[in-house]
Amino acid sequence: MGTLSNIPPQAVLPLSAYDRDALARAAERADQRLLRADFARATDKRGVMAAIAEAFSLPAHFGHNLDALYDCVTDLRPRGEAEQPGFLVILENLPDTAAFGREQRDALLDVFRDAADFFFDRKTAFRVFYSVRAEGTGRRAAGPPRRGQGNGP
Repeated sequence: MGTLSNIPPQAVLPLSAYDRDALARAAERADQRLLRADFARATDKRGVMAAIAEAFSLPAHFGHNLDALYDCVTDLRPRGEAEQPGFLVILENLPDTAAFGREQRDALLDVFRDAADFFFDRKTAFRVFYSVRAEGTGRRAAGPPRRGQGNGP
């Protein structure tokens, strides 16, 4: 699996430590489902949820809140023909604004950590990589994950 073999199968990690394109290629080679969302235009929770809904092709009934996000993400299915089923999620340019600051971002990433735990129980890889866009700039500001480097035992 190359690039992915050194990354725990259930993890939520800063993207800054990895090459985004190499991760995408590794997901394709491993036949894992790639989910990618860019939040360059999002400034608040509503914009973040809308970007996720569109990028992940979530169903019309998606409620645009964290509980609904967890439900929809854990309803996703890996590729049926995959020898090693899994997901690779890239969340780029999460906002760092007054309307979507560290607390909201941590809550969002906790949903993905909880989803990683869900998929661990189903022996399905669920790796999430994220970057944070500093307020008022196009630069990415990466921060350490709130609860360690990954999920799962």
